[in-house]
Amino acid sequence: MPDIDDAAPDFTLPRDGGGEVTLSELKGTPVVLYFYPKDNTPGCTKEAIAFSGDAQAFADAGAQVFGISKDSVKKHDNFVAKHGLSVPLLSDENSTVCEDYGVWKEKSMYGKTFWGIERSTFLIGGDGKIAKVWRKVKVDGHVAEVLDAVRAL
Repeated sequence: MPDIDDAAPDFTLPRDGGGEVTLSELKGTPVVLYFYPKDNTPGCTKEAIAFSGDAQAFADAGAQVFGISKDSVKKHDNFVAKHGLSVPLLSDENSTVCEDYGVWKEKSMYGKTFWGIERSTFLIGGDGKIAKVWRKVKVDGHVAEVLDAVRAL
C-alpha cells in the first residue's frame, strides 16, 4: 500500500471520451487521483461535481485531477454527460490500479461483506512521489482540503 514519499505506482487507463492516460507521462505536474466506488451514486456524484466545480482552481494551481473507479468508459461517459463533469474519469475495470494503490478493500453494509473501492485521494508531486494521502474520505469539505494541499506543494 503506497504511502507518502513512495513513488506513485504507474498506470495507463482508458478515460471518458476516448483515449488513455499514463501517469508517468504527467511527471513534472502535480496530479490528484481520487478513487471512488461507483458512478451515479449520491456520494460519488457529489464528489465528482465538487472536483469539477474547482477544476479551474486546480488547473490554476498547476495540478491535473482524475477520478478513478471500476466503471466502464461507457458508464463514465454517461456520468459525465448527466452531471456536466469536467474532470477526466479513468476506468479501472480489472481493479489493477485500485489494488496497486491499496483502495480495493473488503467492506460491509447491512451485515453483508463485499469487495469495493474505499474512497481515497492521492496527491502526487511533480517528482512522481506521493505527497499526501486521504483514506476513508468524507466528501464534505474534501475538495477544498485537497486544493489547499496542492497549493502548499
